[in-house]
Amino acid sequence: MQRYFVTPEQFTDNLVVLTGDDAHHVTRVMRMEAGDTIIVSDGRTRVAEATISALSPGKVEAEVSEWLTMSGEPTWSVTVAQSLPKGDKMEIVIQKGTEIGAVSFLPFQSQRMIVQYDEKKEAKRLDRWGKIAKEAAEQAHRSRIPVIEPVASWRELVARIPEYHLALFCYEKEGGGLGLRDAIQARRGTAEGWSNDEPRNILLIVGPEGGFTEREAEEAEEAGAVIIGLGKRILRAETAAMVGLACLMYESGEMGGV
Repeated sequence: MQRYFVTPEQFTDNLVVLTGDDAHHVTRVMRMEAGDTIIVSDGRTRVAEATISALSPGKVEAEVSEWLTMSGEPTWSVTVAQSLPKGDKMEIVIQKGTEIGAVSFLPFQSQRMIVQYDEKKEAKRLDRWGKIAKEAAEQAHRSRIPVIEPVASWRELVARIPEYHLALFCYEKEGGGLGLRDAIQARRGTAEGWSNDEPRNILLIVGPEGGFTEREAEEAEEAGAVIIGLGKRILRAETAAMVGLACLMYESGEMGGV
């Protein structure tokens, strides 16, 4: 069943109204008619099955027929902090990361990133990233759309590390040393260790094509991040984000691994 996200203002106790691209998708792409059923969510607390009652150019109305539980969200809340990669790779990170289960994305600047950051283009880029996250969340049957945060400086990223229960800094020089699973198991064994059914906020920090500098690794560790490797092979920036996120979903029990 097709799923759509709407703003809280479009969602009442009895009726949901789709407009813009969503209405176009219903009428022109899916070619739905009155009586067809869709799933709608406000991306916060409400999700429902609704029956289309009226269609017109640019507007679709559907009556709520059944309230559903907010499913499709992982127990661990993982934010992917990705140093800006070149080309459209950030779009890939957001799209695939949304499908896998990230709750938010924090793009940031680092010393060895190749792309030239243009602050004037940020609003347009954030809007596009938001649309990609929305479409991916609908496709994956998520109950919420991941948050795309504004591009942060390196200092701003480091300052936010203490906000998380666990911050994992993916560093290629760690190689076959301390891995992601080692870091999770070590945290479980501490006095403040946590169980799988408790919500946890985790920050996964991934570098650009050129990797991180030793100084950046030191500063991240000083701020409380755990330096980890993602195996013996060197991964592309966008691959590292997806591998790290998938491993975290597995360790949380999301895939029946624990």
